[in-house]
Amino acid sequence: MTANSEPLTANESNTARRRGVTLIAAAVALVAIGWGGWHWANGRHVETTDNAYVAGNVVQITPQIGGTVVSIGADDTDFVKAGQLLVKLDPADARVALEQAEAQLAQTVREVRTLYANNSTLKAQVSLRSADLARAQADAARAQDDVNRRTPLMASGAVGKEEFQHATAQLAAAKSTVAAAQSAVLAAQEQLAASQTQTEGTSIEQHPNVQRASARVREAYLAVQRAQLVAPLDGHVAKRGVQVGQRVQAGAPLMTLVPLNDLWVDANFKESQLKTLRIGQPAELEADVYGTKVVYHGTVTGLGAGTGAAFALLPAQNATGNWIKVVQRVPVRIALDPKEVAEHPLRVGLSMEVKVDTADQSGKTLADTQRTTPVAATAVFDEQFKAADDEVAHIIAANLGRSGKSAVAVASPKVGSQQAVQAVQAQKHASAPVQPAVQAPVVQ
Repeated sequence: MTANSEPLTANESNTARRRGVTLIAAAVALVAIGWGGWHWANGRHVETTDNAYVAGNVVQITPQIGGTVVSIGADDTDFVKAGQLLVKLDPADARVALEQAEAQLAQTVREVRTLYANNSTLKAQVSLRSADLARAQADAARAQDDVNRRTPLMASGAVGKEEFQHATAQLAAAKSTVAAAQSAVLAAQEQLAASQTQTEGTSIEQHPNVQRASARVREAYLAVQRAQLVAPLDGHVAKRGVQVGQRVQAGAPLMTLVPLNDLWVDANFKESQLKTLRIGQPAELEADVYGTKVVYHGTVTGLGAGTGAAFALLPAQNATGNWIKVVQRVPVRIALDPKEVAEHPLRVGLSMEVKVDTADQSGKTLADTQRTTPVAATAVFDEQFKAADDEVAHIIAANLGRSGKSAVAVASPKVGSQQAVQAVQAQKHASAPVQPAVQAPVVQ
């Protein structure tokens, strides 16, 4: 205190103290009112949780056939493009099986061509036997005329008995020849009909035998292609467990592929928070890896059909009598903005803090529409089957004979399946049953 200052009296001191307390109380009241106003306007429409984690598709790379690993094309943390080689198996056995199947298909095509060629031969046989029958019937008719002329002359003695017996014997022989010719025609027609049952209603390339052999070629060809395991989509490699020289079986997991460009968040909200959550509500998310500096924006796309405990490997058994109530949580899926994820990449399993704005209650609590697009899809394996069809079409075209070769460009080892099918259709043989030959009346 200075020399001129005077000490405060007790009343003045109490007054100053009350004034300070009043100011503090007023400040607290203003803060409380401000927070209350904000909560009424915004805070009461926000549901938060820190029990949230980044999720995404985890693709297992598994072989469709067994074999020995001879090459590994990607390792953990590597980024791969769809169609890139990941693991290569020894294709030697598959190639041998393919060569056998290709040879069998070529032989089958030639055998089926023989069936069609036999139809032409048997048709010629039917025509030949029909001509023999007509000639025999003509001879029988002449023999019958000779007998008819000699019969009245026999009574008058103009024709000797021996001559008449000779004419009768010739007629009997002619009738026997006609009967034999009729049997030969019938046998030839039956042979033709039996042969036509194997070819009618189809072409060489569509013949069941050729189709069966073609299926074996496709199977063997795909086995060769499947010796090379390729990435079904873009992503990062994780959990590589395969080694060179390892003998793997079909279906064994070799590595994992994670497409980090397609991620979402599974936020586990308390069951008491679900009453205000709706599909379509906006959300703000913060990742622990970036902290509060980065805020992601997302949208609620669906609410789980059950609690996490209901789908646990060992669900809780509350009927034992040893029961304690535990607040259950339900997973809520939140879609992220792809642009924000591209700017600030995330990983599967990272922790997130989620704030959902529940002011808009117009959405649904459960999805009631069917999905029209697949969740995930790949087209890298379509070319394998198309290549198998091309190989089959090439083998068929190469073994169709001269007419087939003239219609198909067999100089190329691969031709399009559609082109080959159009070409081989020009190599079709008539397979309609031949009508029996018209027979002359049999002389009795």
